[in-house]
Amino acid sequence: MTLALYARRKQWPLQAVTVRLEHAKIHAQDCADCETKEGRLDRIEREIALEGPLTDEQKRRLMEIADRCPVHQTLTSEVDIRTRLAA
Repeated sequence: MTLALYARRKQWPLQAVTVRLEHAKIHAQDCADCETKEGRLDRIEREIALEGPLTDEQKRRLMEIADRCPVHQTLTSEVDIRTRLAA
Protein backbone atom coordinates (compact mmCIF):
# COMPACT_ATOMS: atom_id res chain seq x y z
CA MET A 1 0.00 0.00 0.00
CA THR A 2 2.84 2.38 0.85
CA LEU A 3 4.45 1.82 -2.55
CA ALA A 4 1.19 2.32 -4.41
CA LEU A 5 0.48 5.59 -2.57
CA TYR A 6 3.99 6.87 -3.21
CA ALA A 7 3.88 5.97 -6.92
CA ARG A 8 0.45 7.56 -7.30
CA ARG A 9 1.67 10.78 -5.68
CA LYS A 10 4.68 10.84 -8.04
CA GLN A 11 2.41 9.93 -10.99
CA TRP A 12 4.56 6.91 -11.82
CA PRO A 13 3.11 4.08 -13.97
CA LEU A 14 3.02 1.45 -11.20
CA GLN A 15 0.24 -0.98 -12.08
CA ALA A 16 0.56 -3.58 -9.32
CA VAL A 17 2.73 -4.64 -6.40
CA THR A 18 3.06 -8.22 -5.21
CA VAL A 19 4.92 -9.06 -2.00
CA ARG A 20 5.87 -12.62 -1.11
CA LEU A 21 7.16 -13.45 2.36
CA GLU A 22 8.80 -16.59 3.64
CA HIS A 23 9.35 -17.10 7.37
CA ALA A 24 11.79 -19.45 9.07
CA LYS A 25 13.48 -19.90 12.43
CA ILE A 26 17.26 -20.01 12.09
CA HIS A 27 20.17 -20.46 14.47
CA ALA A 28 21.57 -17.05 15.38
CA GLN A 29 25.11 -18.31 14.78
CA ASP A 30 24.15 -18.86 11.11
CA CYS A 31 23.48 -15.14 10.64
CA ALA A 32 26.69 -13.16 10.22
CA ASP A 33 24.84 -9.81 10.01
CA CYS A 34 22.64 -10.28 13.09
CA GLU A 35 23.25 -8.76 16.52
CA THR A 36 21.87 -11.82 18.31
CA LYS A 37 24.52 -14.53 18.46
CA GLU A 38 22.81 -17.17 20.64
CA GLY A 39 19.62 -19.16 20.29
CA ARG A 40 17.27 -18.89 17.36
CA LEU A 41 15.80 -15.96 15.54
CA ASP A 42 13.16 -15.25 12.95
CA ARG A 43 14.20 -14.74 9.34
CA ILE A 44 11.78 -13.24 6.85
CA GLU A 45 12.70 -13.39 3.18
CA ARG A 46 10.85 -10.72 1.18
CA GLU A 47 10.37 -10.62 -2.58
CA ILE A 48 8.71 -7.59 -4.17
CA ALA A 49 7.37 -7.64 -7.75
CA LEU A 50 6.64 -4.26 -9.34
CA GLU A 51 4.44 -4.24 -12.44
CA GLY A 52 4.29 -1.42 -14.93
CA PRO A 53 6.61 0.44 -17.29
CA LEU A 54 8.85 1.84 -14.53
CA THR A 55 12.39 3.07 -15.06
CA ASP A 56 15.27 1.44 -13.18
CA GLU A 57 15.53 4.59 -11.06
CA GLN A 58 11.83 4.44 -10.16
CA LYS A 59 12.18 0.77 -9.19
CA ARG A 60 15.24 1.54 -7.06
CA ARG A 61 13.39 4.34 -5.27
CA LEU A 62 10.34 2.16 -4.64
CA MET A 63 12.57 -0.50 -3.07
CA GLU A 64 13.96 2.18 -0.73
CA ILE A 65 10.42 3.25 0.15
CA ALA A 66 9.51 -0.39 0.90
CA ASP A 67 11.96 -0.32 3.82
CA ARG A 68 10.17 2.74 5.22
CA CYS A 69 6.65 1.33 5.28
CA PRO A 70 5.04 1.02 8.73
CA VAL A 71 4.94 -2.79 8.67
CA HIS A 72 8.66 -3.07 7.80
CA GLN A 73 9.53 -0.53 10.50
CA THR A 74 7.56 -2.50 13.09
CA LEU A 75 9.13 -5.83 12.17
CA THR A 76 12.69 -4.49 12.23
CA SER A 77 12.37 -2.60 15.52
CA GLU A 78 12.45 -3.93 19.05
CA VAL A 79 8.99 -5.20 19.96
CA ASP A 80 7.62 -5.24 23.51
CA ILE A 81 4.39 -7.23 23.75
CA ARG A 82 2.36 -7.03 26.94
CA THR A 83 -0.69 -9.22 27.29
CA ARG A 84 -3.53 -8.86 29.74
CA LEU A 85 -6.77 -10.70 30.29
CA ALA A 86 -9.78 -8.70 29.15
CA ALA A 87 -12.34 -7.95 31.84
